[in-house]
Amino acid sequence: MKINTLTKEEVFRSLVTTEQGLTAHEAERRLLEFGLNRIEAVKGRSLVLRFADQFTHFLAILLWIAVALSFVSEYLSPGEGMLALGIAIIAVICINAVFTFIQEYRAEKALEAMKKLLPFRVRVLRDARETELSAERVVPGDIVLIAEGDKAPADLRIIEASDLRVNMAALTGESEAVSRTTEPSDGDVMHSRNIAFAGTTVVSGSGIGVAFATGMSTEFGRIAHLTGTVSPGLTPLQKEIVRLTRIVAAIAGVTGVVFFAIGWFSGRTFWENALFAVGIIVANVPEGLLPTVTLALAMGSQRMAKRNALIKTLTSVETLGSVSVICTDKTGTLTQNEMTVKKIGTLCGPSAEAEQWLFTAAGACNNTREVDGELRGDPTELALFRAARGHGIAAASVRLKEFSFDDERKRMSTINVVDGAVYIMTKGAPESVLSVCARCRREVGEVPLDEALRQEAIALYQAFMDQGLRVLAFAYREAPAGGQPLSREEAEQELVFLGFIGLEDPPRPEVAAAIKKCRTAGIRIIMITGDASRTAVAIAREIGLVSGQPTVVEGEAFVRMSDGELRTALAQPEVIFTRMTPKHKLRVVNLLKEEGERVAVTGDGVNDAPALKRADIGIAMGRSGTDVAKEAADMVLLDDNFATIVSAIEEGRAIFDNIKKFITYIFAHLTPEAIPYILYALFRIPLPLTVAQILAIDLGTETLPALGLGVEPPEAGIMNIPPRPKQSTLIDAALLLRSYVFLGLISTAGALFAYFYVLNLGGWRWGMILPLDHPLVRQASTATFLGIVIMQVGNVFACRSSRETVFRRGFFSNRLILGGIAIELLLQVLIVYHPLGNKIFSTAPIPLDIWLLLVPCALALLFAEEGRKYLVRRRGR
Repeated sequence: MKINTLTKEEVFRSLVTTEQGLTAHEAERRLLEFGLNRIEAVKGRSLVLRFADQFTHFLAILLWIAVALSFVSEYLSPGEGMLALGIAIIAVICINAVFTFIQEYRAEKALEAMKKLLPFRVRVLRDARETELSAERVVPGDIVLIAEGDKAPADLRIIEASDLRVNMAALTGESEAVSRTTEPSDGDVMHSRNIAFAGTTVVSGSGIGVAFATGMSTEFGRIAHLTGTVSPGLTPLQKEIVRLTRIVAAIAGVTGVVFFAIGWFSGRTFWENALFAVGIIVANVPEGLLPTVTLALAMGSQRMAKRNALIKTLTSVETLGSVSVICTDKTGTLTQNEMTVKKIGTLCGPSAEAEQWLFTAAGACNNTREVDGELRGDPTELALFRAARGHGIAAASVRLKEFSFDDERKRMSTINVVDGAVYIMTKGAPESVLSVCARCRREVGEVPLDEALRQEAIALYQAFMDQGLRVLAFAYREAPAGGQPLSREEAEQELVFLGFIGLEDPPRPEVAAAIKKCRTAGIRIIMITGDASRTAVAIAREIGLVSGQPTVVEGEAFVRMSDGELRTALAQPEVIFTRMTPKHKLRVVNLLKEEGERVAVTGDGVNDAPALKRADIGIAMGRSGTDVAKEAADMVLLDDNFATIVSAIEEGRAIFDNIKKFITYIFAHLTPEAIPYILYALFRIPLPLTVAQILAIDLGTETLPALGLGVEPPEAGIMNIPPRPKQSTLIDAALLLRSYVFLGLISTAGALFAYFYVLNLGGWRWGMILPLDHPLVRQASTATFLGIVIMQVGNVFACRSSRETVFRRGFFSNRLILGGIAIELLLQVLIVYHPLGNKIFSTAPIPLDIWLLLVPCALALLFAEEGRKYLVRRRGR
């Protein structure tokens, strides 16, 4: 039998408890039986396994294969430098794994510091005495005392209530506080008024409840478990990295096998060909790509942290940039979750006296209290109290008696002394108040409330409702001579109608501009709320979310709709979902993802958590958000500012563009690293480049300039274009042609020019065979190595934009690139001219004029790329 249907005595029998509470011994026994009263995070992967994941993703596996090949080559042909190569690649894998793990672990710990789901201390009856204890020690059967400002520590069946009202927004999404009663009720427990659920807040009154569910058995716990069963899937960037590494692996593997065969048929020994194949594979594997992507994402997450956006996983930074739909809650996300008086309406027209009486009633029918200088009470009553105090009449009356709000009558009345006279003041739902009014206040005084005036009042009420305001009606009458009425029925009759007060939960001031930016960026925003349709539509109009007649889907209709009907509704340009539940929101997200959308979901309540986790990017509110929502989200807005999402999306788009920039930059040097090996195999020229030198380029000299590309500011107009199509990829034909062919061949020409220049200067002629350790071979390979690096200096400026000229962006506007180039050149000097660098990298000092010869080559690459950009811009126009 459902607990909500039981009487008070039946509740005690069912839970084996009494009005005096449990004994201390019984409470300890039940604690052992039911466990601590806390929401357990769904058990995820251990730290060890999560750390191991950093070593087993696809690109890491590709690098492990390169390590294995290096060690095999060293074993079979010692002294070729392959051992050092293998160790260096292992170091790259380890450094990247540690760095990525630390970044994500720090974000997780920062999130844990914000957890404040359940109240820390609660009051219960134990052994017939009131006792204060930790909320974690509450057990089923405990008698829990709750009052204004408390949070329910468990699911409670209310057995005593005094004007008890709770805010269910964290659980249902509805901002309006609801009253709690003690009477048994039929129907679903979730909608029973004799239940206070764990984590919901008492906004007024006090009560006593019997705990019947704790921990994971509460409604909070069930939703937390539902959240844990939702699989988020790979992010767009993770999918792209997997695709990229497969492409790279295929290119490297096929190239290695093909040129091993070419070397074999050209008469080279097996080990020469093996060394050559490993060199080709290493040349085609961008060892620096993984740490560069990781560091770029980490820098992006740090910049976003300064904007009050906490990123839990690095790949979420880029995911934001691909978002095409944002599903957002209303209360506390688009709005301030604070009721304010928006409009007043009387049947007197503009009348100071009528308004004075209206706010007198609003101040009198009000249980707001001031404690230590702070106002406390129901959000609606707080708004009325502030408005009344603004008219100078909040303390103008003395209360003699109260008839509290009644769910059936939907009215509250008080008896007050105002200016020496005794008055009955009533507030409530317009239909309810009008039903007990016989007169109304007009310009000429009090007149009978005939049908014409009643219709005028209803029209005014409907006009307020059409604006989505929550409307309350007020009435009064002077108490009968000879004393106060003894009953509510005597008091609430023959009242004089005063007018209406319309309240709203105002939008956050920055939301309208943020929505406008989203619209410009081609991002749809869908409101999914537990509130009523009129309120939701009105707020949507006010913030610019809708302009025409939106498609409104209410919860009851939503349940009856097929997936096809919902897809039709979701395809509408403006759609709002109201009166929604957690499963409803999750269904919307699933359908949007099936339609190819990349979905972001914002929210703060427990009800949002499953959808937050299922979405491509879940965004929780840091201040008002529940622990479950923060746990499920990918990003937490520390300031609860919806506008921060727009900045984060812009940052995500910029990061995706920047990743493409440094992939282009990194891939451009793969061609000048691979072609010298091809020439070495085909034409028996001296070895133009050693594997150690390739590694020095990939992991040392070019990494810092690549990081500079990773922090390029967003290009102009990045938020004026629609989200990239889902079928678009990080690596496409245009990028490969630009990097491998256009920039790569120009770089190759510069590097080979330096190589043959040094050989020719040293007296080498075509067909001469020189050993690998010959001084001239070392100088020539050093020139090739230096040529690739110098060409990459020109390339880094060329890659700062795929369309915009570098002269507009400026040569000195990115200090990290300039610093990276300076360090890159310093490393070159050490590698080329220091004895230790010569030993490790098989280099030899070369004349300074080689440096000067390479500068025009780098400028030629830069200007060739400027010509390509000009043609692209011209074609675009």
